[in-house]
Order: sequence, then C-alpha cells, then structure tokens
Amino acid sequence: MKQLEAAFPVDSQLLMVLPRAGASVRNPDVRLPILRSDVDGYYLEMRVEEDAQDDSEFSVIRRVPLENLSDEELADIKAEYANLDWSACVNKGVSNGLEKIHDRRIQRMFMALMTFLNPRQISIILYLYKLAAEQGNNGTVKFRSNDLLEILGYTRTKDGGFASKLRSQLNRDLVALHRTELVLAQSFKKTSLNRGAKVMIKSILRIKDYEVDHAPRDFDITKAADYTYELADSYTISLEFFDGTRNGDCVLFPNQFDITQRLGSNAKCDYKTKLLIYLASRMKWDTLTDGQFISISKQYLFKNLDLFGSNSSRNNQIFWRTVDELKEEGYLFGAQELSGKHRISTIQFQINSMKLKCK
Repeated sequence: MKQLEAAFPVDSQLLMVLPRAGASVRNPDVRLPILRSDVDGYYLEMRVEEDAQDDSEFSVIRRVPLENLSDEELADIKAEYANLDWSACVNKGVSNGLEKIHDRRIQRMFMALMTFLNPRQISIILYLYKLAAEQGNNGTVKFRSNDLLEILGYTRTKDGGFASKLRSQLNRDLVALHRTELVLAQSFKKTSLNRGAKVMIKSILRIKDYEVDHAPRDFDITKAADYTYELADSYTISLEFFDGTRNGDCVLFPNQFDITQRLGSNAKCDYKTKLLIYLASRMKWDTLTDGQFISISKQYLFKNLDLFGSNSSRNNQIFWRTVDELKEEGYLFGAQELSGKHRISTIQFQINSMKLKCK
C-alpha cells in the first residue's frame, strides 16, 4: 500500500471559506465596496451575496475597520470613494478602477479589499500552516521575512536582500490578512439546523508581534502598508482558523507544496493554486466517491477560477491546461467532462489521496 507523502494539516473551515471569501470583483455575486458605520465605528466592506443553487456559494462580508478616524479623514475617504470606478475595476482591472483615487492610503485600502485572498496570499497562508505544523506552537507561527520571500521564489539583490517593491508587497499582504475581517454565519453549511443563527467575525490571521533589525524605532506595520515600502524583518502571527487543525478536521497538503511565484505574472493568473484550493474546499463540502472521485459543475468551477467572459475557447484552454499542471504535480490522476441534465456539464476529478487527503 502506498504511503501518504509527508504532509501538513490545513483547517477544514478555512478551506471551506477561502474560495468564497476571496471571490474577485468579476464574480457576479460580489457587490461594490461601501462605507458603512455602526456603533463600533466605520468599515469599508464588500459583500459576496449567496448563490442559493450551491451550498458552498454562501454569503460572506469582508471588511476593513477604519479605526480612530478624524472628521477630516472621514471626509477624505468619502470624497475619494466618489472617484472609485467600479465598472473599470470589473472590466479593465482593479488598478484601472482606482486610478482617480489620489490618496495613497485610501487607494491601497481599496486595493487590499478588492484583491483579498488572491493566489499569492493563499500561498502565504498555506506556508504558514506548514510552519505551524513544524513549530508545534498551537497556531502561533514565527518567521523571517527574507525566508518567506525566498520561498516565494523571488531573487535577492546584490546586497543579499530583496527589492523594496517585493518587501512592501509582503507587508501589505500580511496586514491585509490581519486587518480584513470576514463576517459570515457561524454555521454556514446548510446541513446545520442553526445556519445563520450566529454570526462569526474572524480574520485569517493576527499579527501578534514583529521585529525590525535596522529601521527606525517608530516603524509601524500598518503605516508601512498604507503609505511606504517597508517590511519588518520578522513576524509572529496567530492563525485564527485553527480549531479544525487542532482537532483533526483538516485536509493534508504535501510538505513539498510549491508556493513559487511565476516571475512577471500577475497573482490573479495563478489558476493552479485557485483550482487546487477549490478542489480541497469541495472535498470538505462534498463527499468523495470511492475515496477519490469528486464531480463539480463546470459553471461553478469557471466561476471560482475567475474564468468569465464570452471567449469560451480561451477559458476551456486555461482550465484544461491547469488540470494538466495538477496531474503533472501528482494532485490529480485525471479529469473528464460529463454531460448532465439540461446540457449542464460536470467535471469529474480523480484525486490522488497520497497528495491531498481529507481527515
């Protein structure tokens, strides 16, 4: 009998939430950002509406608390909000839709909210779960920034460091994962009788501490994310979705999981990571047949891979090329398209449980 590859556990609840919480602005269920207030203060938030046709397409809000706002800062945000071009964000890309927002902090906040849980950030999250398994500190993880940048596949500069753009991006990714809150029903599976009865508000991770080797004493990670191009040299974070990992409700990923970023490629084009995470998510939403087969509507596959538009030939090419990548890396034994009722196509995947396994 073949042995499971050396593996690390990733929390099941997190995996079930990731594809939905990270829905892109092109997803038809995603609504434009709004500025909202309640008794606790102001929030910049985006809602992903429920798609009642599929249990895994539940409703979730992602939001950034706007803490300690002065009247002047609030007025600035409202003024810049009027410059947001939502149509351009959807049709031409988020950067294009934010061009008319001139305040760097506000522009970066919108960018972080709209691109939340992109494949690069998901790769970082998985690496942190791997470190959590290695360090054995109950979901608290310590790491050096340069180590993570190297594992992401970035090239060092002549002085042994990394370009300021890469360092800045990593800090902004970490701060986005820290301060963006997810608001969703605590029992978001429809199989639960109490679905929607309680609300869960949770971040993906929380930055507990950070250290700076050669920077001013007043270095602040939030200000760096909003205004500058700095990065702390080391971080201590806590993984907020860790109960399943602790209790054995998880999916095992191989220790050799590759998070290398493709040079010159936009993170949103990393279809391999998108498909792998979506399959891992559906392995928890659904039940594998014979321990290895799972069938998913092609419509929802394309929706969660961000393959929209009328160019079906291009979308099909990208999809099957991505399937081939996962086959080459051993995650899949195969995949085939099956015709269903009313011409609704389904893709049946054969998962290699030696590489990706539910517990």
